Amino acid sequence: MTIRLSEPRDIDAILAIQSACPEISQWTSWDYERVVRGEMAGWVADEGAEVVGFLVARRVASDIEILNFAVDAGARHRGVGSRLFREALEWGRMFEAETAVLEVRASNLAALHFYERHNFQVSHRRPHYYTAPIEDALLLIAPLR
Repeated sequence: MTIRLSEPRDIDAILAIQSACPEISQWTSWDYERVVRGEMAGWVADEGAEVVGFLVARRVASDIEILNFAVDAGARHRGVGSRLFREALEWGRMFEAETAVLEVRASNLAALHFYERHNFQVSHRRPHYYTAPIEDALLLIAPLR
């Protein structure tokens, strides 16, 4: 498996993974075009010629924010997500980011356990943040220093 920067050729595969994960933000191809143009940072996990996961982040002042992240169901529990996360967190450390932040649906227990294993802790709750269904968002943070 290789972790590399996302490229225009990856957008269809990213959209396919995203569509199978209704719990994450549902972006458009235009959003991912912005990523591959460098407006945000984006990585894919590549197994052979197949994209099996992706992560999008951005720099916000002295932090990084994980904006969207998913791994194909058939590639889960094999370290794909952890490798993508390590790449993004290392990117933040390169410019001396202090913390990493992200938000997640309160009901997404699998994601919460994953984030806890990567030293994220709940910082705030945003009541009724998500729609379809209406649900609270949890804001998580992790120190990078």
